[in-house]
Amino acid sequence: MNFLELAKKRYTTKKYASDCKISDKEIEELKEILQLSPSSINSQPWKFIFVSDHDMKQKLAIASSFNGEKINDASHVVVFSALDNIELFEKQIKEYLPEGNINYYFTNVKAKGEAFTKSWLQHQVYLSLGYFLSACASLGIDSTPMEGILNEEFDEILELKDYKTLFAVAIGYRNPEDTNQPNITSKQRLPIDQVIQSI
Repeated sequence: MNFLELAKKRYTTKKYASDCKISDKEIEELKEILQLSPSSINSQPWKFIFVSDHDMKQKLAIASSFNGEKINDASHVVVFSALDNIELFEKQIKEYLPEGNINYYFTNVKAKGEAFTKSWLQHQVYLSLGYFLSACASLGIDSTPMEGILNEEFDEILELKDYKTLFAVAIGYRNPEDTNQPNITSKQRLPIDQVIQSI
């Protein structure tokens, strides 16, 4: 299936089949794809946590408001976090980035202050989200990106240090009764000439 067809078929899953699990082989493939995600200057200021443990999923579900059922029923939940310790980030990039990339960071990012720097770091993690959702679709895996979570509680539950949770993605296989499927509820998008401009 070509990418356009995948885009037409992919949707945000609202209800998962709790008895359907993603194979270990596909999970390892998704992990490697996330490792290869693009980021500005190859900064990679992220950590991705794959959770399949039943008890841990239940804890995260409680801290997920209306998204709790999705987390409990999905095969896995993947937590996307951004490096929040600027000193640690700078130590990391000095170990593997070329001098030009490092200079770019100090001149164009850090020079604008701490708030700008942390925002820039978080934006890199959002780049990986689109990459991940597309990868899931290519493997026939359903997904639900979720910002409707209690981020600080996620940090505590997962015992994150130097990183902060930004969002999570439930992954698995749709429940046949999920009414959000495109063959039941058609996709609603703005007209192409409203969102795309050619010059």
